[in-house]
Amino acid sequence: MTDLQGRAALVTGGSRGIGAAIVKRLARDGADVAFTYVSPAGKEKAEAVVAEVEALGRRAVAVQADAADAEATTAAVERAARELGRLDILVNNAGVFPHGPFEEVSLDELDRVLAIHARAAFVAAQAALAHLPEGGRIVSIGSNLVHRVPFGGIVLYSMSKSALSGFTRALARELGPRGITVNAVHPGSTDTDMNPADGENADFQRGLSALGRYAHADDVAATVAHLVGPGGRAITGAEFTVDGGTNA
Repeated sequence: MTDLQGRAALVTGGSRGIGAAIVKRLARDGADVAFTYVSPAGKEKAEAVVAEVEALGRRAVAVQADAADAEATTAAVERAARELGRLDILVNNAGVFPHGPFEEVSLDELDRVLAIHARAAFVAAQAALAHLPEGGRIVSIGSNLVHRVPFGGIVLYSMSKSALSGFTRALARELGPRGITVNAVHPGSTDTDMNPADGENADFQRGLSALGRYAHADDVAATVAHLVGPGGRAITGAEFTVDGGTNA
């Protein structure tokens, strides 16, 4: 386990899937954790995650905030820092999976997806800098479909997630002198409610993987935990793919 005692984290999109796994892993490693969820419909799941974190003896704060709303994102950062008393770790995880023919993508959909995947990470990191100390950590959750795209229908998704690669490298260079690391983690097919391992296209996705199986959300969370812990102190501006060898 990574030692995160005395640290405080904010995970965007942390009420389910990979985000919830990250929240719970950071709490198990000793951190107090705030997280966002997108709408009132997600309140029940958010409350369940809070209960699991508190059962571990850590503090938890659930904040309703749509990542597409820049003001709500900034407010979530400020609330996390205020209620937890500090902020050491930011994990930009909130995301969606738009798919369909390129020619059918509307400008409204384009703007919303870019806001959730790219602008939200920018806005959250900018707000977090007022609180992150030396040794602070920023991790953005991208996708293994950033560097290789083995099927069609995901132009908007791949483009929007690709923005996190440039963001990660440039911000790592800028924040290095302040002792803050910035990295990205790119999951592949991961068993969540957004992309279940028994879903309609699951066999096709398994066939792309060198291991022939889906990852667990905990696999992604473990990589994040390493990067935000003491073992990640010399890692910055880097991207880590957790996809069972799909991009091998």
